[in-house]
Amino acid sequence: MDRKEWYFEYEIQKNRPGLLGDISSLLGMLSINIVTINGVDEGRRGMLLKAKDYKNIERLESILSTMDTIKVIKIREPKLRDRLAVRHGRYIQRDADDKKTFRFVRDELGLLVDFMAELFKKDGHKMIGIRGMPRVGKTESIVAASVCANKRWLFVSSTLLKQTIRSQLIEDEYNNDNLFILDGIVSTRRANEKHWQLVREIMRLDAVKVIEHPDAFVQNSEYTLDDFDYIIELRNNPEEEITYELATQNQMFGGSDFGSFDF
Repeated sequence: MDRKEWYFEYEIQKNRPGLLGDISSLLGMLSINIVTINGVDEGRRGMLLKAKDYKNIERLESILSTMDTIKVIKIREPKLRDRLAVRHGRYIQRDADDKKTFRFVRDELGLLVDFMAELFKKDGHKMIGIRGMPRVGKTESIVAASVCANKRWLFVSSTLLKQTIRSQLIEDEYNNDNLFILDGIVSTRRANEKHWQLVREIMRLDAVKVIEHPDAFVQNSEYTLDDFDYIIELRNNPEEEITYELATQNQMFGGSDFGSFDF
């Protein structure tokens, strides 16, 4: 029987020397292997475990419930956020009201790239929106995550180097393994109907689409925020307000000294 992965998180109630060693010994006696361990929050540790038999996990829960030195927070099959928390030593911030919205700040770009790469690796249609002010690192993070996920990325509309507005793809670009990147402001403010015919074709593909400035995109198109599977917010600092006035001004003036592509 293959060993199954579990995520175990606990909060330290009474810290003392040897506490982690005692928990590790307990896991060993129950034939549960530790794959990864890390602090995931102040006073909390997270572990990825492997066990052959679910009964051993039940026994672990039962024994841990009698200990006054720790409080069990989670024992469950690991979710993506659990894996990333153990890998990076912190949890991704998630909106309390909108569960599909995730928040990052600029000094968490490594965590953001890792998170998006895991999303990009999943097969099938996926719409991901990314909010953020100009030059915060949105496009660069998308490209880096595409490389990590071994995906070929295609700019359908963008201002990364030149303002790009595409109205057609070549045959091999109609591929579900490709990742399509759109700038919501460029597409809605600067593009023509041919571009939008292409956007609609891409939306029907069983592939990943990433839309920068999703609010501008839905405000001027037939799509809504409900069509998005994930919304990512990237800020320079936690208090920064994301507005579209400055972003729109940048796009209107090309966002670059190199002119534009329209093909």
